[in-house]
Amino acid sequence: MADRGASTLAVPDDWPAHPDPILALNQMGSFDWDLDTGLFHMDAQAHEVFDLRPDEYDNHPETLAVRVPPAEAYRLDGLVAHALKDGSENYGAYFRIRCRDGAMRWTHTQGYIRRDETGRPRRIIGIVRDATQELSESQDRREAAAQDAARREQTNVVQLTTAALAHARTVQDVIDVLKDTHGLTHLGATSLVMGLVEAGRIRLIAEGPAGSFVPGTLVTRIDEPYPMSEVVRTLTPRFIESPDEFAEGFPLLWPHLTDLNITSAAYLPLIVQARPIGAMGLLYNDRHGFSPEDRNVLVALGSSIAQSMQRAMFYEQEKDLATGLQQAMLPRTIPSVRGADVAVRYRSASLGRDIGGDWYDLIPLPGGRVGAVIGDVQGHDTHAAAVMGQLRIVLRAYAAEGHTPATVMARASVFLHELDTDRFATCLYAEADLSTGVVQMVRAGHIDPVIRGTDGSCRRITVEGGLPLGLSAEFGRLEYPVGTIELDPGHTLLLCTDGLVEQPGADLDDGMQRLTGLITGGPDDVRDLADCLIDVAEERGGEDDVALLLLRRRGLDTPQTGGRLQQHVAPGDPEALTQARHMIRAAVRAWGAKERADEVELVADEMITNALMHTEGSAIVTLRVLAGSDRRLRVEVEDSSSALPRRREAGESGVSGRGLLLVDLLTDVWGVEARGGGKCVWCEFVVPEGD
Repeated sequence: MADRGASTLAVPDDWPAHPDPILALNQMGSFDWDLDTGLFHMDAQAHEVFDLRPDEYDNHPETLAVRVPPAEAYRLDGLVAHALKDGSENYGAYFRIRCRDGAMRWTHTQGYIRRDETGRPRRIIGIVRDATQELSESQDRREAAAQDAARREQTNVVQLTTAALAHARTVQDVIDVLKDTHGLTHLGATSLVMGLVEAGRIRLIAEGPAGSFVPGTLVTRIDEPYPMSEVVRTLTPRFIESPDEFAEGFPLLWPHLTDLNITSAAYLPLIVQARPIGAMGLLYNDRHGFSPEDRNVLVALGSSIAQSMQRAMFYEQEKDLATGLQQAMLPRTIPSVRGADVAVRYRSASLGRDIGGDWYDLIPLPGGRVGAVIGDVQGHDTHAAAVMGQLRIVLRAYAAEGHTPATVMARASVFLHELDTDRFATCLYAEADLSTGVVQMVRAGHIDPVIRGTDGSCRRITVEGGLPLGLSAEFGRLEYPVGTIELDPGHTLLLCTDGLVEQPGADLDDGMQRLTGLITGGPDDVRDLADCLIDVAEERGGEDDVALLLLRRRGLDTPQTGGRLQQHVAPGDPEALTQARHMIRAAVRAWGAKERADEVELVADEMITNALMHTEGSAIVTLRVLAGSDRRLRVEVEDSSSALPRRREAGESGVSGRGLLLVDLLTDVWGVEARGGGKCVWCEFVVPEGD
């Protein structure tokens, strides 16, 4: 019996250090239950109520199991748990204990729940007393109290199960709640089966405990002679109250259940909006028959489970749809890149049906270059995924057109600003020349990249950044500084979204330090390292997606004779020459011609400048090493104009006209060739043999 409406105890603040003498005079024992430590302190009178000597009790409530029968303990636990959860200030209940001599007697308890300022329960203080005399005055009263307790217990079954199902997101979550040992205990069942209706058949999705599966019932037709099929057909629960009734009603199924010692069973249709979505069976080995109250409770329970199952099915359908949309927006495959090992990974957020706008991409570019992209669109919904897909496409297009990284980022920002959306996006774009190791990076509000060395050491690369995409266009700040690094052979560049770094309540710099520590101690292979980082993200969980791209530059496997580099230089771009200079300087050093690096860079600079100034199109710069009687480095600048260059006199104060003069003085040989509708200006430098 439970008495949740009992009056509130008037308990002193320093209780139980100084128990109320009135309690002792009325032979009431007192207790103090510390919910943080789990310790359950009782005074001397309470020991007497439980028929325990002080040396028989160790202040742990589990010790009371020697006096409180399991069924009573389970009922009390449920009552207290419900009071703690629904914000009650007090509770009361009658329960039985087994005395030292084996006799059963009634006991009454009343508890007062103390909570902190946040409403969290921290302590329960209360009384226990012998209620045998009170309840023995009338047998009718005892029976009525027992019936009342049974009704409350049955109601508790529905409440406890419904509360547990409220946290179930997926179909498997619902199954886990019901199959869990405590779940079956709440239901009072020994075994459980559950199936869902799919295309006119019932597919078994849960059975337990282990060993209770019946062969041939994994998928059954609705018209077959099985109890779940019957309740789906009739939309009416079937209560089987004896083994004989089970054997007679379902002769195909009963022989497989005899080892389970089943005494009764309840099969319930799972109905949502007048449509059966499945069925559930509860099998008992200690129950004979079902009272009207039992049936009402089970029908209510079936309705609650059906609603939870339908909600879980909708959740999974929406999740699958959203995930499919997001996966369609990401690259289906990553192209193999000569001179590099690449690994990409994506992890969806662990909570919620929404999807994010995180993405990665790898873009093959002319001249042996490759573009690596990582980004994150604001928001966690299908709109974010749709914006992400469009951004990925335009970034690929701008990069493939030959624009510099800064121009690619600026144009992408303008595109997003002009798109019909209020979202912005962070992004990092890195363009790597794998022959020279030169990497140019631009950052739009994104976290910095990380580089891992061949010795396992790891460092964060600080890249001066601009505003996120969309915002920089809105505020007219489209300048994106370009950072340049050299990625040595064997070194790995890591780009990731903030889901891998950020944690609630933690600083971003602390997250970056944790990341570099993980990378330092991780495996050498980029794929294994990517798996390791994603596993860490999975274990940590979180509400943000994670996108990850690792690019490891391989050792130089191209012989110096026959080496070739090519780069597209867009017209009207002030950063084009800077980018070309980096490529030329690194290539000359890599090819063992360091002593002529200044000459090569100066001549190439003049040739590119002439092409951009005197033609209307782009220029294509090609560097190659030629083998022969002597080793030569050849520079070619190709443009779309057929007009041949001509030498002019600059004069004493002229600022132009010296380009071809420099080419002629610094190179060993130079010339002009027709190339389709345009031309190619070339020059060669004799360089010594090198390693």
